[in-house]
Amino acid sequence: MGFKKWKLPQADPGRVENLINQTGIPEIAAQILDGRGVTQVQEYIGQSDGQTGFKMHDPFLMEDMQKAVERIGYAVEQGQQIAVYGDYDCDGITATAMLYTYLEDLGARVLYYIPDRDKEGYGLNCAALDFLKQQQVELIITVDNGISALNEAEYAASLGIDLVITDHHQPRPELPKACAVVDPHRKDCKYPFKPLCGAGIAFKLICAMEGDLTGEEMIWHFGELAAIATVADVVELTGENRLIVQKGLECISLGEQMGVRALIEAAGLSAKKMDSTALAFGIAPRINAAGRLGQADLAMELLLSDRFSQAQEIAIELNALNDRRKALVDEIYEEINAKLTRYPEILQNRVLILYGEGWHHGVIGIAAARLVEEYAKPCILFSVEGNESRGSARSVEGYSIIEAIARCGHLLVRYGGHEQAAGMTVLTENLQAFIDAILQDAKENFDIMPVDQLKIDALLTARQLNLETVYGMQMLEPFGCGNELPLVAMLGCRIEGITPLSENKHLRLKFSYQGRTFSAIYFRMSTHTFPFYLGDVVDIAANLDINEYNGEKNLSIKIKDVRLHGVNQEKLIVGRQYYEKYCRLEPLEEKIREYICPQREDIARLYRFLRQYGSFPFGYDMLWCRIKGMNYCKMMICIDVMQELGLAAVVAGGTTGKPVLCFPEKVEKTCLEQSVILRRLKAGE
Repeated sequence: MGFKKWKLPQADPGRVENLINQTGIPEIAAQILDGRGVTQVQEYIGQSDGQTGFKMHDPFLMEDMQKAVERIGYAVEQGQQIAVYGDYDCDGITATAMLYTYLEDLGARVLYYIPDRDKEGYGLNCAALDFLKQQQVELIITVDNGISALNEAEYAASLGIDLVITDHHQPRPELPKACAVVDPHRKDCKYPFKPLCGAGIAFKLICAMEGDLTGEEMIWHFGELAAIATVADVVELTGENRLIVQKGLECISLGEQMGVRALIEAAGLSAKKMDSTALAFGIAPRINAAGRLGQADLAMELLLSDRFSQAQEIAIELNALNDRRKALVDEIYEEINAKLTRYPEILQNRVLILYGEGWHHGVIGIAAARLVEEYAKPCILFSVEGNESRGSARSVEGYSIIEAIARCGHLLVRYGGHEQAAGMTVLTENLQAFIDAILQDAKENFDIMPVDQLKIDALLTARQLNLETVYGMQMLEPFGCGNELPLVAMLGCRIEGITPLSENKHLRLKFSYQGRTFSAIYFRMSTHTFPFYLGDVVDIAANLDINEYNGEKNLSIKIKDVRLHGVNQEKLIVGRQYYEKYCRLEPLEEKIREYICPQREDIARLYRFLRQYGSFPFGYDMLWCRIKGMNYCKMMICIDVMQELGLAAVVAGGTTGKPVLCFPEKVEKTCLEQSVILRRLKAGE
């Protein structure tokens, strides 16, 4: 269990009081909004109310929307064969289903095409265009792709196929040649709300085709799919995206979309209130699983099904695919852990980069996200597939992974993405050169790397641990990117009880806090991996919810992180990064070398401290928190010296998955002057 940096809220009591007085919102909602820097409360909470109803911006404010409507309208009237060309992720699949359904309802001659992730990869490709030409397609409408397809657009034109591109990704300096290019990120596009997902753009196209300028009619036809895509694609859940999800959840509650209803049932969510969290973790992964494992057409069949019995059968298949996806991620993760055990020096790098043959490239992004969560560092994973290797990256705030990749883009076949996530393909013969280039780029641009952070929305008092606080938070729903599920903290809680649950897969913890006691659940944490003891005073980061059982409602506290109270996190993080610099043999200033160079009393103190434990299985971060008063980098060098001189040994793995410090039964008397590590450090080598 590594130490995570907490970003505490800067809420001002005076501002919070003013928000409450001006808007009448509950105290907790005011705390959260002030901590997030929100001043326009009504605009943030939503633009829909009982008087104005649902209202979006006029879709014709998007550049080329009029051209798109005219070209598609002509194709429908003339009976031309149309193809909706989508993408294999949840956003692309739902967008394809929406536009295909709408055009079919208009009586258009329409088919859909979703490229195979394994064989074709993302976006338009010439082989697919050849196939569509054979199907006598005269117009292709892209959804969730196409903005970068300059060469493919020219090839389509050479085949006599017209293109209407709808996309939400960032354009390159040159736009593809097409009848219309609809993308709010175009520099010349004046549309007021930019961060729509691909399905959001498809929805706006449908509204424009239908003449529904506010979207209030079409949302009842396509709200379910637009909402799922908006949550799944992790776009900002503000403005129009917030409206789409709010109304989409209402549509889902009506149960009219057969495929979505069947998927809810297969996911075991029928008895649960559908909210954005259920969409993000229950529905979207099952649709994504189909695309990740090369069966996107199965998800399309589900979303286009008009018979519930058929939809149920397909939903069960998608559920099984999702289980397989989880198993594949676990297998990759186990292999990565084994590799990190053999080559722990990888963990000292500014960016974690690993590769393996046979890793399913459709799921390595999920594994990369888990590594970011565990090690608080940017991560890139590659699946080596013969002559080419496909990579997926995840990052932390403050380190734009797409900018870093772009600076090394000359080594890549293709790449794309945004600040926090990206994908890329590299010739396998250039893979090591790319890895070296990324690490060098990080060194040149970041002496000290940004680290992953837990953003705390509010510090709660004991009196706020009640149902009313949860009700106050719920008025800020739906939650998602840009409006995250609130994370609260209670600082200075004393551990009074530790109880294993579900065969020690989870823990129930009991705390005393400000004169009160409360219980909380820590999922995926066992007594073996929980690095705290009865009586420890800790800080808790948690999500609050409501548990309802037999008609009785109770507060549910779900722990996200625990740390010892009073720990100086900045000292830990900086000390850890300086140790990594030391391990990478990067030059250190003389005063830094002197500061981190252990003296005899430092090593003796650490040795005595560790001997009382017999062994310490909870990792180096927790060891630093326990020993107190020693620089982190110096502590780590002490451990290196102790290993060098046979005073201690490090066993990788153990029940916690962290390095375990152990001690031989008999230790021969040693002289610190024998340590090569200390001699080199003092000599400035």
